[in-house]
Amino acid sequence: MSERARKKVPEPFPGAYYVAGAITLALMLLFLALGASLPPGVAGFLVAFVLGLTVSPKYVPYFLVAGAFSAVMGFLGREPQVAWGGVALVLSQLLVARLVKE
Repeated sequence: MSERARKKVPEPFPGAYYVAGAITLALMLLFLALGASLPPGVAGFLVAFVLGLTVSPKYVPYFLVAGAFSAVMGFLGREPQVAWGGVALVLSQLLVARLVKE
């Protein structure tokens, strides 16, 4: 085991992981509410774009392919949520590839 793996990283402050979990749950509920209240295409775009920004740069090529496939299949199948979600995923991955350095 490496030296780094043996050391336990302390929390930045007591309860930091609980606060992070609460923030994550609140954001998930916000996106759930937004997705339910918006038209399907807009909701698909918004959710896929924001989630696409969280992808590690080393996985960008795979998510680009998945986004392009989703966009094509969504437009062909007349599924606006899938189609615009695919477009948003491609755009977010291009943004991640351009701005985030590994």
